[in-house]
Amino acid sequence: MSEKKSADFEQSLERLEELVDQMESGELSLEAMIKHFEEGSKLVEVCTNKLNEVEQKIEKLVKKDGELKAVPFEREE
Repeated sequence: MSEKKSADFEQSLERLEELVDQMESGELSLEAMIKHFEEGSKLVEVCTNKLNEVEQKIEKLVKKDGELKAVPFEREE
């Protein structure tokens, strides 16, 4: 992940954590909760998309017949 994309991911995740903390505090009005939820939903989508991009680029090295081979990363479900 490039430094900019990594920073964007980190900032999005940090903001998402802030929103969750504020929502869990119980101090927000219903209108504020809805705005936080909408913003959080967008941030979850941003983070998910970035993680999917990274996942597609991940390859693991496997030693086969004395050589290291790059093979596609297989996600465990």
